[in-house]
Amino acid sequence: MLHTLIVFSSPFIFLAYYFLHKIIWVPLKIQKHFAKQGVSGPGYRPVVGNLAEIRQLFMAEAELQPTSSITHDVAHRVTPHYSKWSKLYGKNFLFWFGAKPVLAVADPDMIKEVLMNSNGRFRRTKLDPFTKKLFGDDGLIMLEGEKWAVHRRITSQAFNMERVKGWIPEIVAAAERSLNKWEENRAERSEFELDVHKELQQLSADIISRTAFGSSYEEGKRIFELQEQQISLTLLALRSLYIPGFRFLPTKKNRLRWKLDRETRQSIRSLIEKSSRSIENRHALLALLMSPYRNEDGVEERLDIDEIIDECKTFYFAGKETTANLLSWTLLLLAQHQDWQTRARDEVLVTCGSKIRPSAEHLSSFKLMSMIFNETLRLYPPAVELNRRTLQNVKLGNLQVPANTQLDLAMTAVHHDTAIWGDDADEFNPLRFAEPRRHLASAFPFGIGPRICVGQNFAIVEAKIILAMILQQYCFVISPSYVHAPLRSVTLEPQYGIQLLFSRASH
Repeated sequence: MLHTLIVFSSPFIFLAYYFLHKIIWVPLKIQKHFAKQGVSGPGYRPVVGNLAEIRQLFMAEAELQPTSSITHDVAHRVTPHYSKWSKLYGKNFLFWFGAKPVLAVADPDMIKEVLMNSNGRFRRTKLDPFTKKLFGDDGLIMLEGEKWAVHRRITSQAFNMERVKGWIPEIVAAAERSLNKWEENRAERSEFELDVHKELQQLSADIISRTAFGSSYEEGKRIFELQEQQISLTLLALRSLYIPGFRFLPTKKNRLRWKLDRETRQSIRSLIEKSSRSIENRHALLALLMSPYRNEDGVEERLDIDEIIDECKTFYFAGKETTANLLSWTLLLLAQHQDWQTRARDEVLVTCGSKIRPSAEHLSSFKLMSMIFNETLRLYPPAVELNRRTLQNVKLGNLQVPANTQLDLAMTAVHHDTAIWGDDADEFNPLRFAEPRRHLASAFPFGIGPRICVGQNFAIVEAKIILAMILQQYCFVISPSYVHAPLRSVTLEPQYGIQLLFSRASH
């Protein structure tokens, strides 16, 4: 009887031990480890950590409260947890995502060390299975190690500057169509209102569809609609504690996730099949992803169909959101600062006039525009933070950081740090970028190091061409209907759009 009782109870003893060790002992030990080094933070709460506080900060203090005026101090809205806790505990502090320790880091030297990752001690933070539905398992965002290196080599050749320049005619043609629609909306009026964020999302979606597949926005529209629904589900997952195995339960949200993923993959597969049969699409991004790459050892590398689909899911999402948001925030800033709008327009007119559309030859002359984009990306970066994790016990700066610690690289805090950028850090001043940056990690909207955004060239070139064409044709000011409410979605976007008033530019 005693033997039977011991055998029967042993699983419960094991589970109790596991719970006490994993959920109580280890987190408290890590918290004490950091406290000895002078790093504090909000106290650890068993199982949930600080998730409830983070969720409350987002709901109560950020997303439900538009700003009363147009201020570029966005940290309290898009990273309210960092904004609050850094004031209490310092720029580097410890908080908890469930039982996982998260070290918030806002020191540029430490951030540079993590992102350069010269000794391979850091990896991307593992995402839960729900989040993977948005990007897939085999895209650059998810991969590590040698498989990531193969994908990086193939995608890098697809996005090199000469390839990107070859897509400029498609970018110009798509922008021309959008501007013609704007002109139809004007309907002989001297002034008309547009939600530029909505318009630019459609334009960038059209461009990524054409450059990726040779298709139009209408053909790829269903993919964007599917991804929008998946984004909403992803945001719910990012702010919740993932329970292992929960993804397999046929809940209402899980069934929707599965359905959206199946439809997205099938839609992309159909476009791939259509594109591969067309000789006209041989210069499209898809054709380049399907082409073999010979590495430095002479070995031929290529992606299979599922890997290509996952890369396309990423490019569809990032290609639309990054450029649309960059241009939206840039137009808002230029509408607010008419002097810079005039200077940018003068540069475009001197470079290519009012009738000739911008081309690859004009890009290097858009120096003021480059400064404007850099300043926009500083104030409104596509991602508000980057995440990494330690593979082993490491020394980071003056801190001893245990293995499996998540690192929250506080991009928004660094970009708005008065110690780095001066007392006017929250103000728009493109002249900050007239000289080289004082520190590699003082502004890193696309990341730095080996995992820097592979589509950076594409996003900037596309933005330059579109902005130049808008400036050639229109002047614009902020509409009275605009509500300033930067929102942290998967990217940093305007919660209620960006409404501007446009009128024809007089040259």
